[in-house]
Amino acid sequence: MGRQAAVQFHFWRDAHRGRAPEKMDEFWDFCPAKPNVRAFAQPLIDGMVAYQPEIDERIARYTENYDLNRISPVDRAVLRLAIFELLHREDIPPVVSINEAIELAKTFGGPDSGRFVNGILDRVKDDLSRPLREAAPAPPGQL
Repeated sequence: MGRQAAVQFHFWRDAHRGRAPEKMDEFWDFCPAKPNVRAFAQPLIDGMVAYQPEIDERIARYTENYDLNRISPVDRAVLRLAIFELLHREDIPPVVSINEAIELAKTFGGPDSGRFVNGILDRVKDDLSRPLREAAPAPPGQL
């Protein structure tokens, strides 16, 4: 549910041309969630915003000859979430991030979204230097 909320936030942000709600409470009013879901989602949302230029550069690199804006907004949000996790959340095993992203893409994207997201994330995974099935301890303040 936390990942779903993070994808919904970035879908909303894309729909508003990169602008986020003035206050996060506006988003949580639109997308109600239990406190534990918010606690998991908020660092994902914040990280995706903080690292979006780097993440979008990765997406562009792995989708050669494919304009970032031509990727469906759902697939783009799912990719942004998963790439953030792969690059910046060592407390989450890469295989978990990839599997969760594929499921989100299949659930909320188009008929080919799962395969498309899997293909891109497989290329990102190949650039990682950490174990794919292991998590490092969570940084202080993150769940």
